[in-house]
Amino acid sequence: MARSGVQYEDVQQAIETLLAKGDAPSVQKIRDVLGTGSFTTISDHLREWRFQREANRDLPASHAMPEPVLRLAESLWQKAQESAGEALASYREEADRRVAETEAAIQEARRQVEDAEQREAALSSHLAGTEQRLEQRSAALARVEAERDQWQERARQLEERLTRSLQQLDKLQKENEQQGQAHQQALADRDAQQLARLNQEEQRHEAAEARLMSLLDESRQERVSAEKRHDATVQQLEKRQDNLQRQLHETQVALGREEKQHRETQWARSRAEERIDTLRHEQSLLQARIDDQKRHIDEQAARLRTLDAELMRRIWQPGEDGVVSRSTEGGVETQEGSAAEPSESIR
Repeated sequence: MARSGVQYEDVQQAIETLLAKGDAPSVQKIRDVLGTGSFTTISDHLREWRFQREANRDLPASHAMPEPVLRLAESLWQKAQESAGEALASYREEADRRVAETEAAIQEARRQVEDAEQREAALSSHLAGTEQRLEQRSAALARVEAERDQWQERARQLEERLTRSLQQLDKLQKENEQQGQAHQQALADRDAQQLARLNQEEQRHEAAEARLMSLLDESRQERVSAEKRHDATVQQLEKRQDNLQRQLHETQVALGREEKQHRETQWARSRAEERIDTLRHEQSLLQARIDDQKRHIDEQAARLRTLDAELMRRIWQPGEDGVVSRSTEGGVETQEGSAAEPSESIR
């Protein structure tokens, strides 16, 4: 459908002007005569003029037209036909060339679109795998952090137990010292009492002996009785000495048990300190592993951001052969005064 900018009468008048000059009418020459108008509109009007001229060719010529004018018209018509044929061939060649170029550009654009879609699918798959690995790493990190919290809680509990053990050990040491001092004081008291008793017995024995010597002459019976009492006293002293030795042995045994318990407590303390050192070492190793995992996750996140940026850049980057700009130029060529309109008129 012709545009409303240039009317058929204007094109027909321009054609008559060209024919009067002896020039064959063409779209470019008609536009040069009019000074305006799109190639599509002029081409449609020219096609309509030619159709009407072909339709009117079989009509009888006017008897009023002079013969020279008729010959001139036929000559001009023949030249116009030749010029139109040449222009039509040129336009057809140009249109075929542009159609071929357009089809090649379309095929290249389709190939680039398919390549871009394949790259996008590959990047999407890689991105999904990376996100999955990142989720797995995050879950592993969460588990490691939970284990670290558990180990820290266990370390705290062990430290509390160690503190309580140390407090109990200090308490036991103080009690042992107090008991040892008490035992030593008791032994000292018992030794003093024993010595006092022995001194008293010795004094009594000396007194008895003195008395015995003074009364020796008086009565043998009394001497025998004194000896018996002396023997009984000696036996009692021996029994008391045995009791004291037994008590001393029991005290030494109890002290040995307490010293053994003290050594066991010291051993338990050393074991607890070794366990704490081991837990602290394990905690440092676990913290190092956590730091490595965090650093690896940060590297993965940075690599993921780089891939995302590269994906967005490749998605939005135009083709290197200017397909978009060529499409835009094709749209401009359909406007008034474009170079693509002759191809449309030929179609």
